[in-house]
Amino acid sequence: MTSQSTYPTWVFDGSPIDDPQGAGERAVQFLRRLRHPASTAPKRAFQLAPWQERIVRRIYGPRDAQGARVVKMVFLMIPRGNRKTSLAAALALLHLLGPERVPAGQIIFAASDREQAGIGFREAAEIIRQDRRLEAVTRLYDAHNAPKAIKSTRDGSALKAVSSDGRAQHGTTPTFVLADEIHVWQGRELWEALQSGMAKRAGGLTVIATTAGRGNEGLAAELYAYARGVALGQIVNPEFLPILFEPDPGADWEDEALWHRVNPGLAHGFPDLDGLRSLARKAKDSPGERYSFEQFNLNRWLGNSRDPLFDFDTYDARVFDDDEEDLEQLPCWLGVDLSRSGDLTAVVAAFHHPDGQVTLKPAFFVPGEELKARADRDGVPYERWRDEGLIRVCPGPIIDEGMVEDEIRDLCGRYDVQEIAFDPHLATRMMQRLYDDGLPVVEVRQGPLTMGAAGADLERIVNGKLVRHDGHPILRQHFASVVAVRTDSGLVKMHKGQKRDRIDGAIASAMAVYRLSLGQSNASAYNAPASSGLFVF
Repeated sequence: MTSQSTYPTWVFDGSPIDDPQGAGERAVQFLRRLRHPASTAPKRAFQLAPWQERIVRRIYGPRDAQGARVVKMVFLMIPRGNRKTSLAAALALLHLLGPERVPAGQIIFAASDREQAGIGFREAAEIIRQDRRLEAVTRLYDAHNAPKAIKSTRDGSALKAVSSDGRAQHGTTPTFVLADEIHVWQGRELWEALQSGMAKRAGGLTVIATTAGRGNEGLAAELYAYARGVALGQIVNPEFLPILFEPDPGADWEDEALWHRVNPGLAHGFPDLDGLRSLARKAKDSPGERYSFEQFNLNRWLGNSRDPLFDFDTYDARVFDDDEEDLEQLPCWLGVDLSRSGDLTAVVAAFHHPDGQVTLKPAFFVPGEELKARADRDGVPYERWRDEGLIRVCPGPIIDEGMVEDEIRDLCGRYDVQEIAFDPHLATRMMQRLYDDGLPVVEVRQGPLTMGAAGADLERIVNGKLVRHDGHPILRQHFASVVAVRTDSGLVKMHKGQKRDRIDGAIASAMAVYRLSLGQSNASAYNAPASSGLFVF
């Protein structure tokens, strides 16, 4: 029977943790002998909270029949302010200088950029500087704008900070990797380089230490989903240790008992409780602040963008398996967001049901040249989506306009298409060909007034529980990547949260829904087929 909660109750319940060789005890004793500059204990002794000690024992204690450490990978997801960086730095020194060291070991702090990688490195360096015994057996290299490393003079082991360019890490054989804040990593090349190197030497350990992220695609989301599967008992892998301090579904974000549950450091004074209360007060009046509070301070993994336009609990509940024959009887509007190379091209059909609901059905196109590199850059699995038939791959480096036009013509032949909405910027020739053949082409220029109204119409049908869709993952990912800014006049500006984000499906949907809404508002008693007589007001 599997649990319905991912919460690591073993951290607090005092249950026995196997330690047949005493490795867990040795790890704990080593960490306690370290010194930390921010410690308030006598002689600045490293302060290991009881919950942290339990984690250390669970990582290093259990051994297999051959005496090797069972745990090979840890996914520690914990809110900001719970001193995960200090713990991770201490674990790195455990492998560099402590009982987990191996001759010529390679200990690596890996992060999305140089500054982030340097945070953990500096923490480890400061711990060493507090103890003359450690300084005597190490050499610190931390010059500004130079590779940072700590080298052991005892056995040639080294700790270094790396970031960004995964190709530079091919050929390494890490014995310990800290993957810091993996939710902001771009692509997976660095991860793949480090993990392929880890496989070259027995006994390696990877610790992923991160706060919760956003979105459902990419490396971090895949690792998080795997960690949840292990925590829930759906996946059996004793080598993977998930430690997920996250709220259970439906938990009240304003409940301070929840704050204590997911922030184990609060019982020991970190993070600051008054600081959390201040953030929560701001979050009450701002959806964007609330999402930030839930993500960074309560560790809830969110499927939506930084400043969400859409309610994704509502969106995810509106999955329907609409029958094709039923859709063929409904009026349909097409929205087309064209691109040349960088972005995707999206064609979205919006079907209007008699009760006011709207079904969205998308088609996506992507240039096929360097598809894997494009997938790494955007952080989404284009190759898998291609294999699953979710996206059309155009040969070469640009979108094949002919493939898109063929899709539009096919939709017009299959459904009762009322209008085909284009931004004319890239579509003049295609629009002219379709118009010449009698197809109902209309312009929807992507200016602030038009798209502001279009964004508001799309928000209305999604958050108003009128949208219907089949759960298409690319469409959801594009909706989730929309960052919303509201003008003083109430209009909605839809744009990308990050340069690598793609929102083409959301833009095409907004165009289709906007024209659909205009079509419905223009339907009046004056042009109703069944009407007769003179109207007087």
